[in-house]
Amino acid sequence: MMLRRRSALLGLAASWSLGRSSLAFAAPSAISSGQAQDARLVVILLRGALDGMAAVTPYADPGLAALRKALVLPEPGQDQGLLDLGGTFGLHPALAGLHDLYGAGQMLPVHAVAAPYRTRSHFDAQDYLESGADHRLSSGWLNRAVSFLPGQRQHPEGLGLSLGLDVPLLLRGPARIGSYAPAGSQHPTDELYRQIAKLNEHDRLTGPAFHNGLLARGFADNALAQGAMRDGRKEDGFTRLASAAGLMMSRDDGPRVAALEIGEWDTHAGQIGALKAPLARLDQGITTLRNNLGASWSRTVVLAMTEFGRTARMNGTGGTDHGTGAVAFLAGGAVRGGRVAGTWPGLRPGQLFENRDLAPTTDLRSVIAGILCAHMHLPRTALAQVFPDGTPDLMTGLVA
Repeated sequence: MMLRRRSALLGLAASWSLGRSSLAFAAPSAISSGQAQDARLVVILLRGALDGMAAVTPYADPGLAALRKALVLPEPGQDQGLLDLGGTFGLHPALAGLHDLYGAGQMLPVHAVAAPYRTRSHFDAQDYLESGADHRLSSGWLNRAVSFLPGQRQHPEGLGLSLGLDVPLLLRGPARIGSYAPAGSQHPTDELYRQIAKLNEHDRLTGPAFHNGLLARGFADNALAQGAMRDGRKEDGFTRLASAAGLMMSRDDGPRVAALEIGEWDTHAGQIGALKAPLARLDQGITTLRNNLGASWSRTVVLAMTEFGRTARMNGTGGTDHGTGAVAFLAGGAVRGGRVAGTWPGLRPGQLFENRDLAPTTDLRSVIAGILCAHMHLPRTALAQVFPDGTPDLMTGLVA
């Protein structure tokens, strides 16, 4: 399987990859009874910089229309409108599953978040997001956190598991992480098969051979023209990985920490149309994860975060450019949701960061630290090593 340059360099790729999604596992299986060993944590990296104001739209902010009127969906209650989050914010309609979790008190958006670094480079920002610092490191904050989790040191052979050919940056470091590549999991994507068929369709010899061979593998005729399809429906690598994560983490002897990624958030042009598919995949993946976790969902926190936000103003091509303040999502049965967290900075003149971006008001590390300590029972003294550039404050009230 060919690895993309971003995947090979920045991790969360060679773990268990399907298309632009991947999965890695780490952390303890239950070694004794108790809440500390039974909590689950799933981290989802949204690679490409999600526009937080499109996912969680501040439709009641009077400054919104002047900045991006053409990008704002109808208000809640209108046709194809936003899903209401309490009268000020609205969730993108592609996130209907997350909205259901919000209504059940199990989803919490944290708005205007950003890590301490200030860069608009995807490569640098994604490195820093995984390392937990504002510079490149050889280890990731999640691995360093795993090394301090209760029970980790009682197993010298390591309690972590990475599925695939390599361990991602997020999980590299002092904690010993096992690695396993499932037979048959590494194979070309359906989209690659489709492109090969299209490239050869006018060749009298190879065209029919590729076409008939793909039909024999379960492709439908319309899939060869329109995209990767199996059994009459579009396959989604992220959902398949989320399904595997849920099944494995639901086991008493399964992993307790997983990391996934999903791409296609870099919406420089045609943002309204471009965001629907990745948002729907994220929503479906989290829903599938919840279903497969079963009873373990009540002890789970899912953190979805992106490397930086996008500009408050729409650009000339109906998109947005690299920005600063973003949104993070928390979901899970252990989450204290049903509200929007964070301090909203406003969108009027003078309230934007560098007169272009949503101003960050919450340190993303504080969100992470709050989850690690309150949910995973990480000793607070360990935060100085998890985040070597400075111990963040704990954001409280995130978990029930």
